[in-house]
Amino acid sequence: MAKINTPRSRGYSSRKKKQQQTGPIIRPEFMGTLMLILAGLTLLSLFTPNPGFFGAGLLEILRLLIGWGRYIFWVVLTSLAIWFFSAYSKEDADEKWEKPVGTFLILAMLLIAFHFIQPGNGLVVIGGGGIIGWVLGEMLRSTFGTSGTMVLLIGLIPVVIILISGLSFRELFQMIRDQYYRFQDWRHFRQLTIKNQPTYNRTRLPEPKTRLIDRMLPKRAAGAKAIQEKDPSVVIVGGGDDRALPASVTDQTTSLGDPSAEGFDNQSMGNGRWRLPPIAQIFDEGHEIEISEGEIRQRVKIIEETLLSFGVEAKVREINQGPAVTQFSLEPGYMATKDAKGNPRKVRVSRIVNLANDLALALAASPIRIEAPIPGRPYVGLEVPNSNTNLVTIRTVLESDQFQRSKGALNIALGQDVSGRPFVADLAAMPHLLIAGATGSGKSVCINAVVASFIAFHTPETLRFLMIDPKMVELVAYNGIPHLLAPVVTELEKATGVLSWATREMDRRYKLFAKEHTRNLEAYNEKMRKDGGETLPYIVIIIDELADLMMMAPDEVERTVARIAQMARATGMHLILATQRPSVDVVTGLIKANFPARIAFAVSSQIDSRVILDSPGAERLLGKGDMLYMAADSAKLRRLQGGFVSDSELNRLVQFWRGSAYESERRSRGPVEIPKDLVQRPLLDDFANVSEKDEASKEEDLLEKAIETVRTEGKASVSLLQRRLRIGYARAARLIDEMEAQGIIGADQGGGRARPILVTQADDDADPTADDDDDDDYDEEYDA
Repeated sequence: MAKINTPRSRGYSSRKKKQQQTGPIIRPEFMGTLMLILAGLTLLSLFTPNPGFFGAGLLEILRLLIGWGRYIFWVVLTSLAIWFFSAYSKEDADEKWEKPVGTFLILAMLLIAFHFIQPGNGLVVIGGGGIIGWVLGEMLRSTFGTSGTMVLLIGLIPVVIILISGLSFRELFQMIRDQYYRFQDWRHFRQLTIKNQPTYNRTRLPEPKTRLIDRMLPKRAAGAKAIQEKDPSVVIVGGGDDRALPASVTDQTTSLGDPSAEGFDNQSMGNGRWRLPPIAQIFDEGHEIEISEGEIRQRVKIIEETLLSFGVEAKVREINQGPAVTQFSLEPGYMATKDAKGNPRKVRVSRIVNLANDLALALAASPIRIEAPIPGRPYVGLEVPNSNTNLVTIRTVLESDQFQRSKGALNIALGQDVSGRPFVADLAAMPHLLIAGATGSGKSVCINAVVASFIAFHTPETLRFLMIDPKMVELVAYNGIPHLLAPVVTELEKATGVLSWATREMDRRYKLFAKEHTRNLEAYNEKMRKDGGETLPYIVIIIDELADLMMMAPDEVERTVARIAQMARATGMHLILATQRPSVDVVTGLIKANFPARIAFAVSSQIDSRVILDSPGAERLLGKGDMLYMAADSAKLRRLQGGFVSDSELNRLVQFWRGSAYESERRSRGPVEIPKDLVQRPLLDDFANVSEKDEASKEEDLLEKAIETVRTEGKASVSLLQRRLRIGYARAARLIDEMEAQGIIGADQGGGRARPILVTQADDDADPTADDDDDDDYDEEYDA
C-alpha cells in the first residue's frame, strides 16, 4: 500500500529544512576575530614594558596554566583564527575538527616536554609546563614512566602532522620522501662549480710588465714590476703618486682621469716613431648581467628530470656560465641492466644526444647544442641559451691576462668561451683563417675585431695589410691608416692582380731568406736587427667576400689563394678569407685543405655547417657573435661569443692612426703642416698598376706559346690555337692578328685555309741580329 503524505508530515519536513539552513548560533568569522584579538593582546603583553591591568593579569593566568607555553600561545590562537576563517569560507558544512585538535595536541605535547625540562609541583612551584603541563606530565609518567612518555610523545608527532595536514600515512610518507630528495638536490646543487670569471664593470689598466710593447722596453717593465712588488694587491686605475710611476704609465693614468681635447695620450713604441693607441680611451667598457641562482637551479632540476623521464640517468656535475650560453656538464649514470660479468652498464652518450629536442622543449629554450663529450673531461656538455645575453666588448679581452701574457706574434681577441674566460688566438700559428656565416650573424664584426686587435698592438713597422672589399662597405673605413700597403681594393678586376703581387712578394722574401741563410721571418728580422739592416713586416691579406672573386675568376683565385696558403707561412704573410655564402663552389676542397683554422657563425642549414667545419653544429648557433672556432691543431670545436667593436670605437681607432705619423714628425722636427686629406702611401710606387702589368705579362706569355705552337704545327689558324691553348675564340683571334702584325704568319687566304708561317724557328736561330737585339734588351732591362 502506498504511503500517503499528510499535511502534518509536510510541515515537519519544512521545519527540519529551516533548522538546517539556520546553522550555528556563533558564526566562525566571529570566533576567528576573537582569536586574533586575544593573540594580539597576548603578544603585546609579552613584549610591552607596561602591559596594563588586563595584560598583566592575562600573563599571570597564562604563567600559572601553561608556564613557558605563554610565549607560543599567541601562535596557537593565530592558527585557530586562520582555521575559523578558512572553515567559514568553505562550502562544506560538515567541516571536521582535525586541525584544531592537532593544534591543541601540539600545545599539550610541548607543555609536557617543558615540564620534563623544568619540573614543577602543582601550585607550590610552577614549572616549565605550568599546571596543565604538570598534571599531564605526571599522569603519563605514572602510567608509562619517563622513557615511555618520551616514546609516546615522539610517536604522536606523525599523528599531529596527519591531523593538521589532512594527509594519510601513505601521502605523508610520500611527502617526506619528496622533501628528502629535494634536500639532496639542493645539496647537490650547492656542490656544483659555477664558473663565471669575467668582470665587465671593472676599470683596469693593462699591467705594464705584460704588455707586448714592454718586451721591447725592459726599463719601463722593471719600473712597473717594482711598484707591484710593494703591494701586489693594488690595481692601478689612475691617480696616486705619479712620481713613483714610469713616465709612460703616468701619462696614461693622467689621460684616463681627464680625457681632454688635447688628443690621445699614446704609448711610445721603442724608437719613438710610432705610438700605440691607449686601450682605455679607444674602447668602451662592458657590463655583466648575471643569471639568478634560482633560475640555474630550476634548469638543473628540469634537465635531470627530463632525462630521467626518458630512462636516461644523468647528473649535472658542473655549470659554466658564459656570456650567451650556460654549459651544464652532465655525467652519465648507470642503466638498470648489467653486462655478462654482472657489472652495471653506463648510459650511452648517444642517448643523451638524441634527446636534444626534448630537452629544448622542456627548458623552453632553443636551439640547444650538445657537446659529447667535452674535450678532456668525462662529461657531456649541454649548452643552453641564457635569458639575457651579455655583451662581450673587445676591451674586456684586450685587458685580460690571457691576452697580455700571450706570446703570439699576431694575437687576436676573439671573445669569450662558454665559461666566460677570454679567448685569444694567434694568426701566425694558424697560419690562415677562414670565416663564414650567414648575413647578420656577426662575421663583419669579427673581422673588425681581428683588425682592431692587430693595430692596437702593432705599428706599420711590424704589420701591414692588404684588404679586398668587393662590397665597398666593410673595410673601406680603414683607408688612410699607415698599416695599409695600398688603399682598400674594391674593384674585382684588380683583386686578382693584388693576389698575384702577393705571390711575387712571397717569392722575393724567400730569396732574401736564402741570401741571409735564414728559414723564416722571425729569424730574418732578428739577424737584420743585429746587422743593422731593414726588417720586414708581417703582411695580412683580408678578403671580405670570397664568393665575388670566385664568381669572376674561380680557377685563378683558387690557384693563387692555395699557393699563398701553402707557402707563405714562413714569409710572414697570412690570409683571412670571409664569405657569407658557404657553398662548395666558393669554399672548395683545395681552399679548405689549406685553411685548417676556421670560424663558423650561424648558418641556415646543416649542409652549410659541414661545408665550413666538416661537421654539424653551426646551424644551432644563436647569431649575434655566437661562433664555433676550429683550431688548426685540433678538430674539436670550441664555442665562443665574439668580441664586439662598435662604429664609434672603430672610428676613434682609425682617426688615431691617421694622425699618428704626423704626431711623430711634430715631436722630432717641430710643428709641421698636416694636410687635410690624408693620401694613402703604398709600399710600392707601381702597386696601383699591378693588375695591368699582370694582364700584360699574361698576354706576352700566351703570345709566346701561340708562336711556338704554330711553328711546331707548320700552320696557323684560330681553331688550332683554341684546341692547343684551350682558350676562347676572341683571344685566339687576337693572337692571330698579333702574329700577323709581327710578320710571323701570313695573311688570311680565305676559304678556311690555314695561314702560312713566314718566320720559322730556324730563321730565328740563323739571324744574328735577333740575338744582338735580345742581348741589348736584356742589358737595358738589367740596367733599369
